[in-house]
Amino acid sequence: MAFLILVIGDLHIPDRAIDIPPKFKKLLTPGKISQTLCLGNLTDRSVYESLRSISPDLKLVRGRCDVEATSLPLTQVVVHGSLRIGFLEGFTLVSTEPDLLLAEANRLDVDVLCWGGTHRFDAFEYMDKFFVNPGSATGAFLTTWGLGGGEKGDGKGTKELGDEEVTPSFCLMDVQGISLTLYVYQLRKDANGSENVAVEKVTYTKPVEPTTGS
Repeated sequence: MAFLILVIGDLHIPDRAIDIPPKFKKLLTPGKISQTLCLGNLTDRSVYESLRSISPDLKLVRGRCDVEATSLPLTQVVVHGSLRIGFLEGFTLVSTEPDLLLAEANRLDVDVLCWGGTHRFDAFEYMDKFFVNPGSATGAFLTTWGLGGGEKGDGKGTKELGDEEVTPSFCLMDVQGISLTLYVYQLRKDANGSENVAVEKVTYTKPVEPTTGS
């Protein structure tokens, strides 16, 4: 049986979103997920209990909006197979440019770094390390100082900040030894406004130092 790791964050329930979309909830049923890495911004205790029902093995870090969860760490590291996986919300980073993310990965001594706070999915390999942002599981709108257009959000489907849309998303990781398969789930709307879950796969393999013969 596969050991599936749920990577999820930026839920902002109930202040910016009503709940996780029903089509996501059908996928995140108890018994399927072995461990959850939550990148913060739950903002309500009920969300914590909901995530615990998906997998009792719940690892949490504090997000910028988790103002009452002062005891939560800012970063955590878990080990699966031969991979060290670090995660954080990202508000402590000066920037999320690749070089700064790489510096954080090196500081934590991890092969994979998951970060949040942007509400947008991203995944890329850089300097032999793998970086993942699962986006916002609820599609919660993102507040940004100095960006015109205002904020919009009704708790349903795709949210907007000005003219930018936030697509609900989360990730599942399957780690086998030095290899990781990332499954990205996004709730997208077609031309008729119907919501469908799209799934994409990204793979990463940790480089192995060549052994020298005697």
